Amino acid sequence: MDKPKIKMYLELFASLMRLLPPGTSRHRREIKVVEGTSVQDVIDEYHIPLELAHIVLVNGVFVCEDRSSHILEAGDVLSIWPPVAGG
Repeated sequence: MDKPKIKMYLELFASLMRLLPPGTSRHRREIKVVEGTSVQDVIDEYHIPLELAHIVLVNGVFVCEDRSSHILEAGDVLSIWPPVAGG
């Protein structure tokens, strides 16, 4: 039996915005994922290079440890930024 899907949001910023699927409004896209999907699963599914998934937040909270163990829930907002340079 197929696992149910949940609705969540994926936000990609700067150079990563090109990886968002069609139908995106600016930097955010509503996506549906299988229940039990991890942050790393989404990174893999959208082909986000690991070295470019530098700053990762779920609902505004930094995910600093194992992204494979952080399971997403319905309504979550996953935000990803590449490394930022500036001065």
